[in-house]
Amino acid sequence: MSTPLLIQALQGQTLSRPPVWFMRQAGRYLPEYRELRAKAPDFIAFCLNPEMAAEATLQPMRRFGFDAAIVFADILLIPGALGQKVWFEAGEGPRLGALPSVQSMADKAQQAGEALKAVGQTLSLVRAELEPERALIGFAGAPWTVATYMLDGEHRTMGKGERAAARTYAYTQPEVVYGLLDVLVEATAHYLKMQQDAGAQVLKIFESWAEGLPDDLFESLVLKPHQKLVARARELGVTVPLIGFPRGSAALAERYARECDVQGVALDTACPLDVGQRVQKIKPIQGALDPLLLRAGGDALDRRVDQLMEAWGQGPWIFNLGHGILPDVPIAHVEQVLKRIGAQ
Repeated sequence: MSTPLLIQALQGQTLSRPPVWFMRQAGRYLPEYRELRAKAPDFIAFCLNPEMAAEATLQPMRRFGFDAAIVFADILLIPGALGQKVWFEAGEGPRLGALPSVQSMADKAQQAGEALKAVGQTLSLVRAELEPERALIGFAGAPWTVATYMLDGEHRTMGKGERAAARTYAYTQPEVVYGLLDVLVEATAHYLKMQQDAGAQVLKIFESWAEGLPDDLFESLVLKPHQKLVARARELGVTVPLIGFPRGSAALAERYARECDVQGVALDTACPLDVGQRVQKIKPIQGALDPLLLRAGGDALDRRVDQLMEAWGQGPWIFNLGHGILPDVPIAHVEQVLKRIGAQ
C-alpha cells in the first residue's frame, strides 16, 4: 500500500506535485452538502451524527478527488464536552453560555474523547470508504482559540474581530485564562488520541485567533499551550503527524516552527512567500491561497497558483487555502486550481 501524498509531504519529501486539500472543503459551496444539512435539526446535531458527518466528509472527495479528507466536525464540540452550553444561531454563528468553573471542567477533561466518540465513529466510517492512497485528517481547535469563544460567551458581538473580551481577561484575570488553557490542553489531547484510534492519519491543531497578539501573549497563549498539547498527546500515545496552524502569526510563524514539535506548519493568506520559504527550511508547510481569490477565479487565480508553485514547490509543501473555503465559491474555480497544479 502506497503512503498517501499528504503523509509523504509531512515526512519532508518534495513531490512532483504538492498534495492538496482545502480547509472547509466539506461545506456550503456544495449543493449536495446543502441538501444533506437541511435534514439535520441543528448544526451540533449534524456534527454528532456519524452517518451524516461521514457523508459530508466524503462529498468533496467524490467530487474533486482531494488527496486528503478532513473529518466533518467543529472546534466548539470541546466546550460542550466540558459542560458549557453551545449552540449555533442561523446567520449569527456560535453562541456559548456561561463559563463553568475551571474545576468542574477539569473533572471532565480526561473524558473528552469518550464524550465526543461520535466524531470517532465518523472517522471510522470515512476510513472504511476512503481509498487507501488518500489521507484522513482529524482536528481540534487550539486551546487559545477555543478559550476565546468560551470566555467571550454571549458577548462575542463586542469587538469580536480582535477577541476583545478574551484578550482582556488574559490581562485582568490571568489565573482564569491560564487555568482554562490547561484544562483545554488535557481535554484536547484526549480528543486527538481518540481520533487517531478511530482512523485519523494526520491531526491538525487550528489556532484561528493567533492574529494580533503581541509577542509575549503569543508565547503564553499560543506557543506554550501548543507545546504542552503536543507533549501531552504524545504521552497519551499519539504517533501520527501533527499540523499546527497559528493563523495570523506573521513573522512569529518562524518561531512557532522552530519551537513547537509539530510535523507541519500551516500558513495563512497574509504570509509572504519569503516567510513561507524560511519556515519551509525548518519543516514542511501548508497553504496559503486566498479564499477570496478562489472565489474570484480567472487569470489572477492561475497567476497566484503559479507563484505559490514557484516559491514553495521546491520543498515539502501541502497546497491549501490560507483560511476556509467560502460558501459562494464556484465549483469550477476549485476544479481550475486542481487542474493548474496537476491534481486533476
